Amino acid sequence: MGHFFRLVTIGLTVLRFGLDEVALSRFRQGWVRALVRVATIGRRARLDAPRGARLRMALERLGPIFVKFGQVLSTRRDLMPLDVADELALLQDRVPPFPGTLAVALVEKAFGKRIDEVFETFDTTPVASASIAQVHFATLKNGREVAVKVLRPGMLEVIEHDLGLLHTLARAVEWAWADGKRLKPREVVAEFDGYLHDELDLVREAANAAQLRRNMQGLDLVLVPEMVWDFCTPTVLVMERMKGVPISQLDRLREAGVDIAKLARDGVTIFFTQVFRDGFFHADMHPGNIQVSLDPRSFGRYIALDFGIVGTLTDNDKEYLAQNFLAFFRRDYKRVAELHLESGWVPPGTRVDALESAIRAVCEPHFDRPLKDISLGQVLMRLFQTSRRFNVEIQPQLVLLQKTLLNIEGLGRQLDPELDLWATAKPFLETWMYKQVGWQGLVERLKNEAPHFAQMLPELPRLVHQALQRRPATDPALLALLAEQRRTNRLLQAVVIGALGFLVGAMATQLWLRWPAA
Repeated sequence: MGHFFRLVTIGLTVLRFGLDEVALSRFRQGWVRALVRVATIGRRARLDAPRGARLRMALERLGPIFVKFGQVLSTRRDLMPLDVADELALLQDRVPPFPGTLAVALVEKAFGKRIDEVFETFDTTPVASASIAQVHFATLKNGREVAVKVLRPGMLEVIEHDLGLLHTLARAVEWAWADGKRLKPREVVAEFDGYLHDELDLVREAANAAQLRRNMQGLDLVLVPEMVWDFCTPTVLVMERMKGVPISQLDRLREAGVDIAKLARDGVTIFFTQVFRDGFFHADMHPGNIQVSLDPRSFGRYIALDFGIVGTLTDNDKEYLAQNFLAFFRRDYKRVAELHLESGWVPPGTRVDALESAIRAVCEPHFDRPLKDISLGQVLMRLFQTSRRFNVEIQPQLVLLQKTLLNIEGLGRQLDPELDLWATAKPFLETWMYKQVGWQGLVERLKNEAPHFAQMLPELPRLVHQALQRRPATDPALLALLAEQRRTNRLLQAVVIGALGFLVGAMATQLWLRWPAA
């Protein structure tokens, strides 16, 4: 019943803000235009606001899941009209805030103290307001400037309703649609469910930030605020105050002397470093969460904010992704097809040459072109159509990575439309692959396995003895092992005897030469 009422709420919101009129107005057929005129009778006064503003207000009204959807759309200026994208950009950090007095009450409840017992100063006017939380500036008793993130009240109930609706829709899609099982909608929604619930726990966000800060320390391209752990709770998070310029304010950055083209390249480097080196990446990189430092000590470096959503990859995922990307950048489409077979993403009987030809047709037109002339969104759409033809299984653990990649492309498009995404990423991936499969990778893996080897080697005689006692002497494998052991023992004996003989002979020769002649 709750899902039914939520669907009714969504439908009424669509009608209230005239989103049906926005959608139908794109059609040029006469009968559609007539339908629009009939459907908007009595609502014309409400439809005077621009379409982008109506869409933004509708998403704000519907809650955090829809706001996040709008944030992703705001970065896709190649797919969205500019007026709509500009309005949706306000969702990045300008969601209507809740009252500052309520924020003070929530902070006091979280710490069990009055606000003036925790902070020397606390600004009740929020500096940023997003779908999940809002941020206030404050000063600790020791004089340290901090940012205080306060979770919006009542978020859990709203998100639970929407996630329940998504789970129901996912089951319906899997049951009713032929591609349902291949696309794994339930697994995808489950991944999204986990990320959203993690975002509602600010202690987890603080831990994510601490991990990213450690990972990025040696890169010197991005700053991550330090967490004040004494004042971190599930509903309130206190962190180092970062001072920078929002990355969306390009004119201000240019006036300050920031190299925008380098900034775009650095963004690609940061993304691929987090994904392929660390397997731990910031997955909510819209412009509202990114600033640029103008401090002389860190001039031109990124400032990352909001760590509620992070993505993780296993070593196996990283290896397959890196090989796919590298083969793609080298235009080795046969290797891309082979990797899909090896990973089990396509059925075993799939013809490699057919899959290779299909991938080439999608990707080849987009090489050697600046970012302004290509769209990863369109490439992914065509790849989706190809995957449908070859029954490629969707990998739920990579959905968040795909979303982040689209965010990165949208950000890169705003910073430097002339950026060659492929040329920027290829050297990084080649270096990474060399470290994985070259001598450096071998040495690193031996270092990692050394403690295991050190523990295992002293146990080998005991393990062999136990195996001899448990297994019959007629076992061919055991007999072969024993024969090899005997040969090894004979060889060691011969080496030892030879060495001893050599030493004895050398000593006898020296004594003979030094013995006085009679």
